[in-house]
Amino acid sequence: MQLKKINDGSFRDPSGFVFESQGTIYRQVNLQYREPYDFLMSSGLYQSLVHDGLLVAHQEIPHEDEHAYKIIRPEKIPFISYPYEWCFSQLKDAALLTLEIQKRAIRKGMSLKDASAYNIQFLNGKPILIDTLSFELLKKGSPWVGYRQFCQHFLAPLLLQAYTDVRLSALLRENLDGIPLDFANKLLPMKAKLSFGVFSHISLHAKSQQKYGGKAVKPKTYSMSEQALFGLIDSLESTIRGLKLNLHGTEWDTYYESNNNYEQAAADFKLAFIRKCVKAEKPKMVWDVGANDGKFSTAATDEGCFTVSMDIDPVCVERNYVQRVKTGNHLMLPLIFDVTNPSPGIGWENAERKSLTERGPADLALALALVHHLAISNNVPLRKIAEHFSHIARSLVIEFVPKSDSQVKKLLTSREDIFPHYTKEGFEHAFGEFFTIAQAEPIIHSERTLYFMKNAGKKHER
Repeated sequence: MQLKKINDGSFRDPSGFVFESQGTIYRQVNLQYREPYDFLMSSGLYQSLVHDGLLVAHQEIPHEDEHAYKIIRPEKIPFISYPYEWCFSQLKDAALLTLEIQKRAIRKGMSLKDASAYNIQFLNGKPILIDTLSFELLKKGSPWVGYRQFCQHFLAPLLLQAYTDVRLSALLRENLDGIPLDFANKLLPMKAKLSFGVFSHISLHAKSQQKYGGKAVKPKTYSMSEQALFGLIDSLESTIRGLKLNLHGTEWDTYYESNNNYEQAAADFKLAFIRKCVKAEKPKMVWDVGANDGKFSTAATDEGCFTVSMDIDPVCVERNYVQRVKTGNHLMLPLIFDVTNPSPGIGWENAERKSLTERGPADLALALALVHHLAISNNVPLRKIAEHFSHIARSLVIEFVPKSDSQVKKLLTSREDIFPHYTKEGFEHAFGEFFTIAQAEPIIHSERTLYFMKNAGKKHER
């Protein structure tokens, strides 16, 4: 095996680490994790979880590293995403998955030693545990050591979205170890705290942390029977299953129904254009930037392409995810992204969690009915928009919406028109610096134009 490139987000666990070699992802199992690993594999727990799609499968790879007990090659995850990019139901499904795994682990004499949301990814449209080294041998009478982390990573952000504001999911980006329980308790309304689940898992839990946090004396440890462990998990599960999200009231949640000027023929033309470009380009990875509810993302998934369907509006992403689960579309991954402020590299040395750009480039990006919002609503020059897409995509389907379009007129009603270069010619000139325009077709029954472009591969100073 060639030189190991250790993953920047995999240095905290003494049990092992993730690394890359020759473009393939591996995980090293350290010698000190020998006993739990062997028990996981011999108890039937690993086989059961993998069979039901709850844990990522792996293969053991022959090695000669004296410092490693095992080298395993896990099944590949198409796109790594993070909890602060998930919608409410994605985080909820990930939480319920974690609890189900913990219940199964207890029955087999093991327990999750942590409950990090970052141990979960999405594969085939469903959440899946990717950290094979998350398990420890169950210590009789011991409480669940991952309980606090579960409440901070899953329960607190879900409650804040359900009871306070869906946009509070963004707090996870600023709190990589989850939302502090005392902070969540302050933000939750009284009607939430009247719930037994919220009162016990958030309010009382937060008071306990405040009482003992930072003190030299340790809190009393209580013996916890297996029955009590199951009772704790059942209580968490019941609380989470009962949470619902208000799916109304954001800027984009009814965009396709009431806030666009497409006739059905124009929308059909747009879908056909995308499918034609996808068939010609044969991309493995597609990013739909500004996807709303994923309507046009399906043009890529219908052709068998894995598609990351990104939008700034958490309610749109929620609708998209729920619809994909309902239809069984396993090739689409809806995520929350603000293209004007995308996920940066954060964590230790700004490298523990990768930026969007570092997770690319996509083989093909879609940017439909987006440029006018970036250029006019956000004052981003056309050249900067073109440069950005050249960093994240090898090819591009993009839509230009002229000033004569009703949607651009609406944007300009409340502000001065300071965009003399926002013209079709200006758009083509700006993108022509970074892309080769392969096709340009007017959208029927519309003043808009669709373009198919290929990255010219030119290097420009940023």
